[in-house]
Amino acid sequence: MSDRIIAACDGASKGNPGPAAWAWVAADAEGTPERWEAGPLGVATNNVAELTALLRLLETTDPARPLEVRMDSQYAMKAVTEWLPGWKRRGWKTAGGKPVANRELVESIDALLGGRPVEFRYVPAHQVGGDPLNAIADQAASEAAVSQEPAGTAHGAAAPPVPSVSRTEPARTWENGGTGAARKKTARASGSAPTIKAKFPGRCACGQSYAAGESITKVGKGWGHPACRAES
Repeated sequence: MSDRIIAACDGASKGNPGPAAWAWVAADAEGTPERWEAGPLGVATNNVAELTALLRLLETTDPARPLEVRMDSQYAMKAVTEWLPGWKRRGWKTAGGKPVANRELVESIDALLGGRPVEFRYVPAHQVGGDPLNAIADQAASEAAVSQEPAGTAHGAAAPPVPSVSRTEPARTWENGGTGAARKKTARASGSAPTIKAKFPGRCACGQSYAAGESITKVGKGWGHPACRAES
């Protein structure tokens, strides 16, 4: 049997910056969750939470075992796989000459990645039928951001949190059947805004972006992930 570790990590910030937390979940080679952990960060940005989640995952897993890391943060992934060499060459300055944000976290991650067999895999967030490990990490980080309490296997919670129904149920779209007026009436009757496909990429109130073609709905005064509607 392969000794490969499959894992996902995620961060959450309720306000960006706001109450934040990190989380990771590790599975066996077949993808069955084995361990998970989440921790509070107080007030922090979403980027800090995402980087901290990756750092905690690398600190906890065996560096001798191959590791697949699934993330929905393109910022955190690109920071340590694409942008890092250029930052070092420029003395930890961006291409625009500004100091690199969150440098200490990036340096700590870089040190843990040295000589280690790690494969990064980007997985879109809040997708119907999306990656189950990412959904668990997302849920754990979100709950810890609200509670500001640590949680996980080491804290006596054997089973990982179950992603909320809104993150796993089939997306409700208005692309087929009925007139526009009928669809709006149905939405009003159900007490919820309709879910549509985003024509352009954007950013939700939770601080995470959504891609063109992704399901979105009204969140507060703007548009965002259907899962964030209840939190707005």
